[in-house]
Parts: sequence; structure tokens; C-alpha cells
Amino acid sequence: MAAFIIEGGHPLSGTITPQGAKNEALQVICATLLTEDEVRINNIPNIRDVNNLIQLLKDIGVKVTKIAASDYLFKADDLNLTYLESDEFVRKCAALRGSVLMIGPLLARFGKAVITKPGGDKIGRRRLDTHFLGFKYLGAKFQHLDDRNVYEIAAKQLKGCYMLLDEASVTGTANIIMAAVVAKGTTTIYNAACEPYLQQLCHMLNRMGANISGIGSNLITIEGVNKLHGTEHTTLPDMIEIGSFIGMAAMIGDGIRIKNVSLRNLGIIPDAFRRLGVKIKVEGDDLIIPRQPHYIIDSFIDGTIMTLADAPWPGLTPDLLSVLIVVATQARGSVLFHQKMFESRLFFVDKLIDMGAQIILCDPHRAVVVGHDRKIKLRAQRMSSPDIRAGIALLIAAMSANGTSRIDNIEQIDRGYENIENRLNALGANIRRED
Repeated sequence: MAAFIIEGGHPLSGTITPQGAKNEALQVICATLLTEDEVRINNIPNIRDVNNLIQLLKDIGVKVTKIAASDYLFKADDLNLTYLESDEFVRKCAALRGSVLMIGPLLARFGKAVITKPGGDKIGRRRLDTHFLGFKYLGAKFQHLDDRNVYEIAAKQLKGCYMLLDEASVTGTANIIMAAVVAKGTTTIYNAACEPYLQQLCHMLNRMGANISGIGSNLITIEGVNKLHGTEHTTLPDMIEIGSFIGMAAMIGDGIRIKNVSLRNLGIIPDAFRRLGVKIKVEGDDLIIPRQPHYIIDSFIDGTIMTLADAPWPGLTPDLLSVLIVVATQARGSVLFHQKMFESRLFFVDKLIDMGAQIILCDPHRAVVVGHDRKIKLRAQRMSSPDIRAGIALLIAAMSANGTSRIDNIEQIDRGYENIENRLNALGANIRRED
């Protein structure tokens, strides 16, 4: 298990460019299974979750060619269907949350798939009911194999239909869309997720020959086609990494430029930081965060305490609440954070409390942060990263703290952030990786 040793108090300055979007990369890489033709994907992040998914595709017979650091060719023309049903394949899928996105393409193209409960962040219950219900609407049958604790999913011919999803699940919507693009007839998905990364997936599928309309809305219509072909695709910059950099710049920055952020695809992320008083300038497609001697939390028009809550897109992504909480610890004022979607994601705040932050954890979903207004700095601590986003939040806290901190289990951070310590050290941080 690796750790970061962080000497706090070093201001960051300079320019940083975000990596490709992790969540988009997981979706579009799985979409390459829908065709036997070659698919080229650019701007793939070099992170643990994505690399593990690419290796999983190699294991099942996908020909993967690395053209450049973030540029890959995928050709799924000769898959090992026997291996797809093996215990070894199921075991590898169980260790990777993103593997669930393989079900839709495999079911669409080969008429069957095997799944067990996938791994990922320990942030609370993340059910797969939406995926299963969508496949069931399309005509798939499920069978639970008790001896292997897996589900077999099969369908001779998927058939389009109308479906109302029980929740706007991003991976659920992506999986159902990838299954429906070659289903017979018309599929209509209401209460569909509509995140920019899902829009990117739909545009890529359309370039492959699919017929998807309603992209960007919560009502998606798919006219099934017989076959898809190859294409080329470039992923967006990662909005969560961009938000993380905004948080770092607010807490410990001395003037930071974040390059090529695809501003129109950030939604209300910049405004969420502005509600905490963080000053953000826009210059072309770059964000500039100047040094923030003080930042003052807004209140609502009627004077009541500011509340920041996660919500499906175009609401605030839950992945950034951890970073926003850390930023609020040094603001002037108080703010209530309401994490609605995952019941265990706020439990990392006890580590911030140990560092001297003034936080009241009301229940598993709500926390009140009373900012120090930079009058009291956080104290260095030894901590462990519970998940990707809490891990980067703790790293931001450690960089702003007095003294030297240690964060264990940084493999969690590696799952979502590419070469993060070297990129931040280039801005002036003092972070050392210890194996």
C-alpha cells in the first residue's frame, strides 16, 4: 500500500491542464465492444480504473494498440466468448466498478453476459436495479447462479420499448443505451441521465451508425440499427479534476490557470465555488483562480444559511462535495452540505475535524461547516483515503495544513487522478510518494 507524505503550507502557482474524463472514458471504451471495426479514442486518462478496464478488454480478446500516451485503438473482432463466462473474468469484473458498463454492449452484440456485484468506492449502496430493469424491458432474461453468486443475462433478440427509469442513473442510462442501439424497433428512455459524458457517448454511437435523438435531455429515443461501425472519439476534460484544481487554488493557490476546461460542459461547478466566495475569472476556455486572501460564503436572498446539495445533472455533481467541504473550512461564514445520493460519503469529515476543522456532522447525509476565515490553519495528520474524491479532498487539506501529513491507501486517489503528485509538485507543492 502506497502513501503520500505532504509538507503543508507551500503555495501553488502556474498553469495546469486537466486529464481526460474518467467517467466518459469508461463508457466509450466499453462502447468499442459494439463493433468489430476499429475505434480510436483520444485523451484517455492514464489512471488505475481506466487502465484496469483496458486490461480487462485485452483479456477477453480485444486488440488494443497504444498510439500515444492517451491515444488508443480498439478492435473487438475476435472475442473469447468462453472466457467471458469464466470465474476468472467474473472475479476481475468484481474488482472494477466500471466493468458493469460492459454488460450492455455484450448483451447487444452477443446476446448474453455474466455479472457479479462490481467493486469501486466504499461510499454507500450503489444498486444496479436500474441496469437490470432496463435490460428486462428490452427483453433480457435473468438467472441467478447460486454456486457462483453471479447473474446470467441473455436475450435472443432485444426489442425496443418505452421505459421510465426509477432513477436517473448515469451508468444505468449508458448501459441501456448501448444495449438499445441494436435492438429491434424504437426504444424510448424517460428520466434518462443527461450528463455531458453521456452526451459524448451518444454522439460517438451516432458516428458509429446508431440513431439516437434527444441527446442532452432526459427523454432519449433510439431507433435500432442492424450494425455499428468504427469511428474516432476524443474525451472531454475531467470536470471533477477541474473542480478539484479550483478547490486547491482557493485553499493554497497563489494564482493558478486551469487550461482548456470545456467551460460549457462544467455546468454549475464554477458557480458552486463562487457561492463559497471563491473568485474565478474566465479567459477563453481557461479558468484563472487568483490568490484568495479571504473568501466569504454567500447566503440566500432571505438571509438564511447557504445550502449546497448534490443532484442529477444539470445539478451539482456529488463527486465534488468532498472538495467543496474542505474549501469551506477556510471560508468566512457557514454552509450546510447535503449529500443526498450516497449515505457514506460524508464520513471522511471526521479526519478534517481531527485537523481542526469546525464541522458538525448532522447525520450520514448532512454536515455544517463553520469556516475559520484563515485565522486558524488546519493541523497535519496521518489519514487514510476512503475513496477517490475524499482522497483528493484530504490531499487539498494536507497541502494547506501546518506541518507534514501522511495519507495512506492512495491507490484510491490513483484510480481517478493521473500522476497527481508530480503535476502538483510542478506548481510548487511538496508531495512525496512512499511505497
